[in-house]
Amino acid sequence: MTKEKVLIIDDEKLIRWYLRENMEKSGFTVIEAEKGNEAVRLFSEHLPDIVLLDVNLPDISGIDVLSTIKAMDKDVPVIIITAFGNIKTAVEAMKLGAYDFIEKPFEIEKLNIVIEKAMENAFLRREVSRYKALSGNYSFDQIIGNSPKMQEVRKIIKKIALSNTTTILLEGESGTGKDFVARVIHNQSNRANKSFIDVNCAALPENLIESELFGYERGAFTGASTPKKGLFEIANGGTIFLDEIGDMNYDLQAKLLKVIENKTFRRLGGTTEIMVDVRIIAATNRNLPEKIKAGGFREDLYWRLKVMPISLPPLRERGEDVLLLSQHFIENFNREFKKHIKGLSRETRELFLSYNWPGNVRELKNVIERAILLETGEYITPDYLPAEMLQGFAKERGEKKPCDIFNINIPEEGIDIEEVEKTILRKALEMAKGNQSKAAKLLHLGRDAFRYRIQKFGLNGD
Repeated sequence: MTKEKVLIIDDEKLIRWYLRENMEKSGFTVIEAEKGNEAVRLFSEHLPDIVLLDVNLPDISGIDVLSTIKAMDKDVPVIIITAFGNIKTAVEAMKLGAYDFIEKPFEIEKLNIVIEKAMENAFLRREVSRYKALSGNYSFDQIIGNSPKMQEVRKIIKKIALSNTTTILLEGESGTGKDFVARVIHNQSNRANKSFIDVNCAALPENLIESELFGYERGAFTGASTPKKGLFEIANGGTIFLDEIGDMNYDLQAKLLKVIENKTFRRLGGTTEIMVDVRIIAATNRNLPEKIKAGGFREDLYWRLKVMPISLPPLRERGEDVLLLSQHFIENFNREFKKHIKGLSRETRELFLSYNWPGNVRELKNVIERAILLETGEYITPDYLPAEMLQGFAKERGEKKPCDIFNINIPEEGIDIEEVEKTILRKALEMAKGNQSKAAKLLHLGRDAFRYRIQKFGLNGD
């Protein structure tokens, strides 16, 4: 297990030696700095877990060092060491984000108590972040679907989340839930108490993405007045999600490949190799092999990413999962909007099963949200569904005139409409010799809508 690191900043050699002896006995890896500028450089290189900072330094003030450190990492606990009677400076440091202060000469037992509380506080903050993420329902149970394809996907996700693999590739059309799956993998892994960093490679400007991912040193370019940690450093110990990886700059792909293979990189303008332990989850809706042929994606990077591939199926291939997902979203939006919608009307169910869902799960969620806001009855009817869905449904059904091939007499005691439907389904299957696709066409139904009906009535077909 990696030791926690402490940075000791003090111009008195004896004090540094005394603190080093104590901190090493407590199990810390110790980094020392005599001057403020040296301390800033060491902090950016080593990213310590805690800092002991003397406010009186020979080159720059401890307050300036504190401000710079907090700009690089606002969550790192900094304990101020100050001379007796210099309480005003200590109070100023507390306002700038220092965790606590201790006066010289100090008792080592008292300092140890402050350090222990600071580390505990930092741990609790990480735990709060973790539980906030988990409260977002990023769990295995929230991967909704009983279709064979989704059952297989759920199995793979469980195995990968609990494994030590550090490179995962999520493939699938836009809207299939790649970002959600990435968060599930992170939150159900042993990295859940560390950061999850979400990066959209297509959204970041090309001239900024390298500095965002890998950070930069002071003076690396105009305006770089202080060092800055990149997202890979912030994600250290956790997960970085690179969405739309197919849109990443070709030259930058080489640097990413190095991170995957060596676990190291350099900041822009830097010479120091920075080591990170991070799980990389990349996602794409592009056909990467085609991009490789066109010269837009590195083949070596593709195969390094594809160590653990997960292909998410489009919603149109998931059958009745659309109904399960619909009910899931209805329940969620009922709570959010304080509504009491029970579910989908019969006609809406038919429409959902026959619709192609080009926007996949994201489109379904948006459709349900809109309908929940507008619907006044107990069930979602086609009245408040998007026009393109209704047009497709009318086309699918052929907008036929009422069928006149049957001479149906309804007896006085009435008739069971479901028995009539069952009889028609059975007749269509007989005419199609058990072929479900042909039988569905005979009844002007989509295949999924037809399968839903034969399963509902317990009919068999090929």
